[in-house]
Amino acid sequence: MSENYNLEELRTLHEIARVVSRSAELKDQLQQTLDILSSRLGMERGMVSVLDLQTGEAWLDVARGVDVERGTIRYRPGEGITGKVAQSGRPMGIANLGDEALFLDRTGARRSLNREELAFLCVPIFYQGRSVGVLSADKLARRVEDLDKEVEILSAVAELLGKVVHFRAVEEENSRLRRMLAEARRPTTNIIGRSKVIQEVLRAIDQVADTNTTVLISGETGTGKELVARAIHDNSRRAKGPLVQVNCAAMPDTLLESELFGHEKGAFTGAVTRRRGRFEEAQGGTIFLDEVGELSPIAQAKLLRVLQEREFQPLGSSRTVKVDVRVITASNKDLEKEVALGTFRSDLYYRLNVFPIFLPPLRERGPDILLLADYFVLKYARELDKDVKRITTSAIDMLMCYHWPGNVRELENCIERAVLLAGGNAVDSWHLPPTLQMKPVGMQNVSRGKLEALVSAFERDLITDALKDVRGNQSQAARLLGTTKRIVQYKVEKYGIDPRRFRVKAPA
Repeated sequence: MSENYNLEELRTLHEIARVVSRSAELKDQLQQTLDILSSRLGMERGMVSVLDLQTGEAWLDVARGVDVERGTIRYRPGEGITGKVAQSGRPMGIANLGDEALFLDRTGARRSLNREELAFLCVPIFYQGRSVGVLSADKLARRVEDLDKEVEILSAVAELLGKVVHFRAVEEENSRLRRMLAEARRPTTNIIGRSKVIQEVLRAIDQVADTNTTVLISGETGTGKELVARAIHDNSRRAKGPLVQVNCAAMPDTLLESELFGHEKGAFTGAVTRRRGRFEEAQGGTIFLDEVGELSPIAQAKLLRVLQEREFQPLGSSRTVKVDVRVITASNKDLEKEVALGTFRSDLYYRLNVFPIFLPPLRERGPDILLLADYFVLKYARELDKDVKRITTSAIDMLMCYHWPGNVRELENCIERAVLLAGGNAVDSWHLPPTLQMKPVGMQNVSRGKLEALVSAFERDLITDALKDVRGNQSQAARLLGTTKRIVQYKVEKYGIDPRRFRVKAPA
C-alpha cells in the first residue's frame, strides 16, 4: 500500500511510528500523534476514544482542539458516528458535516464553526483483531481531494495506535478496579481525615468491623473515640442491632452493677420496678464502654466475669441472663501503665486488649486540621444561618501553629465560636479564641524577628486574601486594597504569590 502514499504522508506515518515506539506515557504518545496529524496533514480537532472493557462504550480519552475533561464524553454502542464506528468496526468519511444527521458534536467544539466547510473522518482502532477504540479528526473540506484516501491514511495511523490504545483501556480498567477496591476497603464512617495516621485507623476499622472481636480504642480526650466505636458497629453484621454507650467515668460504684446488669423490683431501697441493664439492652448489638480506665477495682471484677462467661445475674435475681453482645471499650489512659501501677487488673486488660486501635492526637494529623476546620465552618454556618464560607490565610496560619491539647473537640468549639463572631463571609484570626493567639509556653521567649519581616508577612496575607476574594484578578484586588495594579503586581512577584491558583475554572 506504500506506493499509494505521497512523501509527506509516509513521513507522517514514520514519525508516528517513532512516537509510539518510545517508552513514554501512553497518553503522551496519543497526544503527540494528534499533534503530528494536525501539523503535517492538516487534521484538526482530533480525538482518540477508548472502548470501555465492561460496557463497550467509547469514552473520549485524548483530544486536540477540543476543551473537555477526559472521560466526561461517552458514546454508547451505535450512538452517533463514533459509537457507530466503534460498534461496526467500519470507518466513515463525511465530506460535508452540515449534511450529516448522525454527527452529535457532543464536545461542542464546532458550535461556532460552519459545518458545511468541514469534512469528518472516523476510523476504528484494532488490536489483535478486536476493536479497542476510535480515531477521528476534522479537515477543511476544500483541502480534501480524495475522501477515501484520507480515510485510508487515518486508518493506517489507527493501525499504529492499536497497542497503545489497548493498554490505555487496560490502564483505565485497572484504575477503576483500584478505586472500587479502595471504596470497598474504606468503611462507612463520619471520621474526617486524609492523613496517613487516620488512613491506618480506617484500615484497622475495616479489618475488625465484621467480626465479634473485642476492641480497645485508646487516645487522648477529644480525639473521636466514640466515632471509631460507631464506625465499627455500623460496618459490622450487628449494624441493625442497638449500639449502647456507657460512660464509665460518670458511674458511681453503688450504681454500676444496677446500671450495667439491671435489677429486680425490691432489690434495694428505691427499686420500685424491674429494670433492664445496659448489657441486656445491647442484646444482638454492641456495647461501648467509654473511659473504662476509670472503673474501680470492684467494678473491674464484675465486668471481667461478664466478659468471661457472657452471662450475668441482675441485682436481686436468681435468674441468669445470657447475652450476645460485642464489647468495644475506650480509654484516654495508658492501661498498660495502669496495670504496672496496680490500678487496673491485668486479666481484664488482656480481655479488653484483643484488637487495639490508637487514635492519634490532632497535633499529629497536620493535613487534617484544615480539612476539619473547613467542615466545621460549613456545619456551623448552616446551623447559625451565617454566610461564612472560608477561613482567611492569617487564621489558617494560627490554626496550623496551635498544639491543640483538646484535640478535635477543641477545634470544633473554636470554629463554632469563630463562625458566631464572624460578621462577613470569612473567619479571620481575631475571631479565634485568645488561646490560639498566644504562643505555647516553650515558644514565648523566642526572638520576634525584625519589624520588617512581621510587616511583610501581614502585607502578604492582605494581598493573598484580596486575590482570593476576586478570584485572582489583580486589578480588582488593587481596588479592594486602595492601591494601584502596578504595586499589587510588584508585591505578588516579591512575595512569590501565584494568582492563578485562585481562579475558578469555567465549566465546559
